[in-house]
Amino acid sequence: MKINDQDNKFNVGDLVYTKKNPDVQMIVRKYYAKIYYCKFADLPMKTELALFERELVTEIQNQKEVN
Repeated sequence: MKINDQDNKFNVGDLVYTKKNPDVQMIVRKYYAKIYYCKFADLPMKTELALFERELVTEIQNQKEVN
């Protein structure tokens, strides 16, 4: 399956947050087939999560939702 790099909103290494748990920082490790594989920023040994783009927000979006 060919993935167009412009399809993804976040890049590998970006700091993101989940909408359901905006207090936990995640780092995008991989993007494949429209799924983001993210590891926990503070707990790198914890099992990573596979998330869709609609489940993630950036730090700026996260701050707007809190205010």
